[in-house]
Amino acid sequence: MERAIVIGNSGAGKSTFARALRDITGLPLHYLDRLWHRPDKTTVTREEFDLRLGELLAGERWIIDGNYRRTLEPRLAACDTVFFLDYPLEVCLAGVEARRGTVREDMPWIETQEDPEFTAWIRDFARRDLPEMEALLDRYRAGRKILRFQSREEGQKYLALLQESRDKQTLLK
Repeated sequence: MERAIVIGNSGAGKSTFARALRDITGLPLHYLDRLWHRPDKTTVTREEFDLRLGELLAGERWIIDGNYRRTLEPRLAACDTVFFLDYPLEVCLAGVEARRGTVREDMPWIETQEDPEFTAWIRDFARRDLPEMEALLDRYRAGRKILRFQSREEGQKYLALLQESRDKQTLLK
């Protein structure tokens, strides 16, 4: 694994998973939310975002955290590993609630209150984004390792096994 993406609905814990993956692998981690959003809650232009994303994708080693459906295909084309956090809606909504009011390295501001538009976005993910995401995953399956977790426990178990494997490799050196 040299170029990994972490995808899934908002609130699934993509950034938390990606940070743990970074800590285990040592791969540089990049957050799409940090590329797109400015601290004042405005966004960069699509052209600037695409240019910056292209620069990241040209790198040899990385983890990229985030959905951004419009740019999923080029990320799939460039990666060797996909982590799809396919968690139930209730888990994602609870994840957004739990992070409210906390400082996060993946976002340039603190979410302080519920955003009904964002909540509706999360609720509509399965209808709006999931079919296209699954079609793209099928299209890019060859030559990539695709790991689809359907619970936080599955994701945590994978990370624990990866850490154990890294620890064993270190001991053998």
